[in-house]
Amino acid sequence: MLTVALPKGALLKESIRLLKSVGLDFSAFLDSSNRQLQIPDSTGIAQGLLVRAQDVPVYVEYGQAQIGIVGFDVLQEKKPQVAQLADLGFGHCRMSVAVPSQSPYRSAMELPPNCRVASKFVHCAHDFFCQIDLPVEIIPLYGSVELGPITGMSEAIVDLVSTGRTLKENGLIELDCLYESTARLIAHPLSYRLNQYNVQRWLDEISKTSQPLAVSAS
Repeated sequence: MLTVALPKGALLKESIRLLKSVGLDFSAFLDSSNRQLQIPDSTGIAQGLLVRAQDVPVYVEYGQAQIGIVGFDVLQEKKPQVAQLADLGFGHCRMSVAVPSQSPYRSAMELPPNCRVASKFVHCAHDFFCQIDLPVEIIPLYGSVELGPITGMSEAIVDLVSTGRTLKENGLIELDCLYESTARLIAHPLSYRLNQYNVQRWLDEISKTSQPLAVSAS
């Protein structure tokens, strides 16, 4: 049976709408009274796994799910060995560097060497500052990273920004955008190549509504 990994959180509703449009109905995951983490599609063709967004590529990489939907930010942070097949065009946000509004810095390049940067996206932050040749100390925070600058623990943060409201209400401003992020369709490479569970059909159906990407194993 085809298994689809679905992300909890902001991408779930639109992911289910998209899958339903191609004949895979996992609407039960939207029922607040439902506590099941694995449910069959109403047709019996497939089953869905409801997992944390960060875990979607893990289930796909290890073959427990043949396909999945996940934000590009997660793929950039985790670098999983999966096939990235399509930009699905929803879940728009950006990975940005932000500082307190009263900070004298107006570009990441202006930050002082060896300053502290708080982020839950440790690898993305590290890669960015390496690219601009600025040595910094990355402080891993997995809750409200805005508290880093607020408490004085860090001079800046690297985090996902959607509307910018959270930053504004906490007295922060964006400096630079590392990259734009949207929901991506991914697949287990071997399942994709061998067309297990007729996976190619479903990938083609889903991709019809999106801009295909070059297949990648990473």
